[in-house]
Amino acid sequence: MPTIKRNQLFVASCLALLVTSLSFGIRAGLLNTWAHEFGLKQEEIGIITSTAFWGFPLAIVIGGIVVDIIGMKKLLVGAFVFHAAGIFLTIVAKGFWPLFMSTLLIGLGNGTVEAACNPLIASLYSTNKTTRLNYFHLWFPGGIVIGTLIVRFFGTYIPDSIYLSNWRVLVGVMFLPTILYGILFLRLKFPVTERVASGISTSQMYKSLLKPLFIVMIILMFGTAITELFTGQWIDVLLKNVTNNAILLLTIETGIMVIGRGLAEPVVHRLSPQGVLLMSAILAALGLYLLGHSTGNMLFVGAVVFGMGVCYFWPTMLGFVSENLPETGAVGLNFMGGAGMFAVSIYMIFMGGYYDRLVAAQLPAGADVAAYNAAPAGSDMANTLNNAKALAGPHIINTTLVIPLILIVAFAILFVYMKSRNTKPLPVANAAIANPYEDQ
Repeated sequence: MPTIKRNQLFVASCLALLVTSLSFGIRAGLLNTWAHEFGLKQEEIGIITSTAFWGFPLAIVIGGIVVDIIGMKKLLVGAFVFHAAGIFLTIVAKGFWPLFMSTLLIGLGNGTVEAACNPLIASLYSTNKTTRLNYFHLWFPGGIVIGTLIVRFFGTYIPDSIYLSNWRVLVGVMFLPTILYGILFLRLKFPVTERVASGISTSQMYKSLLKPLFIVMIILMFGTAITELFTGQWIDVLLKNVTNNAILLLTIETGIMVIGRGLAEPVVHRLSPQGVLLMSAILAALGLYLLGHSTGNMLFVGAVVFGMGVCYFWPTMLGFVSENLPETGAVGLNFMGGAGMFAVSIYMIFMGGYYDRLVAAQLPAGADVAAYNAAPAGSDMANTLNNAKALAGPHIINTTLVIPLILIVAFAILFVYMKSRNTKPLPVANAAIANPYEDQ
């Protein structure tokens, strides 16, 4: 049997996730630019951004179903094709529909990466899943930090006349890690998934998806994903008129997430995955409260606390399922990811329209919102619109605050329940499969 080069597969997986996160960070910083250049309403921006979130679950669910059949390598080659096509179409976009389609392709690429890489990490590090999934997923906020810093550099040091017409250069940056991970995955050998290696049948895997604990975790994934990803993707839009450093808030939040996930091992081992989730919900609620009720420097405190709260949500939810419901296999992991992204896509469309209605309600009765959006900077109409947006953004954040408050109660119940439960690891059907790896 060929040796599996575990570390190289892990590095290639991180590069693939870096492309996923760069698409979030760079696109989050370009939403207002697109609205200005193409004359898009905020509801249209909401539809465009949400497309990545429902393209993601489509890909991750289908990928989870076929990964044991076609293998993780073929899925990741597909992810490369989706990413490359999506980046190219974004660069040549001229309006709503090309941006819609390019975002869909990138969403499909993002979902396919997770469909293959989550079970890949679980298979490579079967005795330390939650920690390694946190290490892998630190590249999601890491890429957002890189992406938002690039956007901030261009927005600060490049004149608007050049920046607004050359934002496509920022999108093109994503080609480099895309090509690198494509080359690496084509060269490397892959293991089978942990479920296959352990001899768990396909029918047993699907039956396990009906277990009450798994269904509960799917529902909780709705809340954790919305809390983390909706706020992160929209923070520049929601707080742009409250502070001049809205995109910097996203950079700080995601920077804290990188540090937190890098320190996951002692945290997870001391608190347990369910303890980490409870702590995360408490901090996320406090962080959202500060973001929705603060101005000035306190917004940065809110970003730090919020980043501490959401940093463990996604990988620890996956790690919890992989450790406590291992028989759900790759399908279980990918259904979790798909459920989270689907929830975010629905929430984002709803909140896009709600935001527009909140803004319109603050304008004079019968006002033409399009005329206010087209008003020159510094005019009375532009100032009135900015004031309306400054009120609407925190209102959306305060509405979202309800979700982590519910999660606090749910994770507290889960914490108590898991104290009385004992989970055994999956048996390994073949000792030769148990450790076929070379750490290089």
